[in-house]
Amino acid sequence: MIAQPSKNLETFPNPRPGRDFTIRMEIPEFTCLCPKTGQPDFATIHLAYVPDALCVELKALKLYIWSFRDEGAFHEDITNRILDDIVAAIQPKFLQVTGEFNVRGGIWTNVIAEYRQPDWQAPSLVDLP
Repeated sequence: MIAQPSKNLETFPNPRPGRDFTIRMEIPEFTCLCPKTGQPDFATIHLAYVPDALCVELKALKLYIWSFRDEGAFHEDITNRILDDIVAAIQPKFLQVTGEFNVRGGIWTNVIAEYRQPDWQAPSLVDLP
């Protein structure tokens, strides 16, 4: 079976729904196309989320990220679309998506988009000596 790009974000039940924990992912091989020139854009996408009832399945996430390879889009749009699509799929307590785009025209671009459930409060950090 040969895998194909897909916009379908599969999920699985959170194995520890009674505990807030953070899942961090780094996707260093993201590509899309510049909507002005059609040239490839390269980025590392960073995801950090606190799941509620569901988590994102990794193979589905990989195929979802692959689906942008031949799409023309601005960095700001891509980052926010990824955020919106993951929120729609899993309704996390918190999600931050960072698009760390490679230099183009001498300019590095980082786009950070966040979602937070209205009633969720982040736990305070512990500062150990």
